[in-house]
Amino acid sequence: MTQRNETPILILSLIITAAILGGGYWYFTQKNQGNITTNNGGTKTATTNNQSTVSTGNELLITSDSTPQKKAGITAFKEGNYSEAIAQFKTSLQLQANDPETLIYLNNAKAAMNNPVKIAVVVPIGANLNIAKEILRGVAQVQEKVNNAGGINGKLLQVAIINDNNNAEIAADVAQTLVKDNSILAVVGHNSSDATLGAAPVYQKGQLVMISPTSDAKKISTLGDYIFRTVPSIRFQADQLSRYLINTAKKSNVAICFDSSAEYSLSLKEEFTSAIFADGGKVIEINCDLANKSLNPLNKVSQAIEQGADSLLLIPTVNNIKAAINVAQANQNRLLLLGSSALYTFETLKDGQKTVEGMVLAVPWHPEAVGGNGFIAQARQLWGGDVNWRTAAAYDATMAILAALEKGNNDRSSIQNALSNGNFAVQGAAEDVKFLPSGDRNGGSILITIVPGAKSRTGFDFVPLK
Repeated sequence: MTQRNETPILILSLIITAAILGGGYWYFTQKNQGNITTNNGGTKTATTNNQSTVSTGNELLITSDSTPQKKAGITAFKEGNYSEAIAQFKTSLQLQANDPETLIYLNNAKAAMNNPVKIAVVVPIGANLNIAKEILRGVAQVQEKVNNAGGINGKLLQVAIINDNNNAEIAADVAQTLVKDNSILAVVGHNSSDATLGAAPVYQKGQLVMISPTSDAKKISTLGDYIFRTVPSIRFQADQLSRYLINTAKKSNVAICFDSSAEYSLSLKEEFTSAIFADGGKVIEINCDLANKSLNPLNKVSQAIEQGADSLLLIPTVNNIKAAINVAQANQNRLLLLGSSALYTFETLKDGQKTVEGMVLAVPWHPEAVGGNGFIAQARQLWGGDVNWRTAAAYDATMAILAALEKGNNDRSSIQNALSNGNFAVQGAAEDVKFLPSGDRNGGSILITIVPGAKSRTGFDFVPLK
């Protein structure tokens, strides 16, 4: 065959191949972009790059540490065989006692046949599993406590779990799904401020109460009267860190490493800068952006020291703790370290080790700072040890929703009305949960530090600052 005859055939072959590949790609992406409703109370919401599943017991969302019994319980739940689901979930908890998903599913199965009241909790299972579990433990603890006491106005509580990967776009899609589901009366979540900022306008428009236990960006205060949070205003973190630095540590020149991609990080940087100037200190500008993949931690620490810094504030996102730890390791304890509440993680202790020893963080809660109470005792019984501030804040958010339900009808507007009442209060993990007119928690933060210790099994522990 001549070259002249081969050329058209070759071109035609390339066109056909491209068409097949393009059609296959179109089919795959279209198949994964729709909304799929499953039976027995679950809704799958798919997006182009991620999937989020709403599950009350019909889906396995946390695959780590799963047991055959847990999987069998989920199968039984799907089939509506709730007595079998209860038996299997109970057995699974005997093997994995600190699995909050299983405890929630167990209580959901118990409630399934009794016309339950239903709320949802949104957590970043795909982005940060440890933090997702911490939040779920707070919600599960309330559900266990309330259902064992007979429920809310005689009705047991069901909790739907949803993953949003701490992604603002996915969070907005999840919010749309929950707003449309009239059985959902309120939402605990989201975790990151960016996810909350993505979802909150949807909840506000749909008049569905959302209480975030962990999002502290400034803008959240302005998003509407259906948006609340049980974490105190970020201004309290900034003020406490600044006063500690100036009055206690006797430092005054601080550099800041922040994450330019995260609204909460920008908020704390702004609030802390204002606080430190008001207290007589100053910020050393080194443009240390933890979102910059090419950031050289050693260069930034050296730059800070050369410009006269005596301290360094680290404000990473929970999905990028490693970047802050890299800076701490480069610091080698030369500058006094301060940290945001996002650094209250196992990863900080495990990877930071001696380079984070002495770091001071501002957090909403610590078990050793509040003394013995019912929450701490129940948490130790359920989970086999102490919990952290995210669990406590999620507990408080859930308690607030249930207290609002007890005061009125089982509908969304009654919950909002109760929470917005200036006299609203309910006992939380440490103190009463009260809200300001902005929806922010009416409360403050405490200071903790990192010291050698054995509780976390990393060689270091978080303890209240004395």
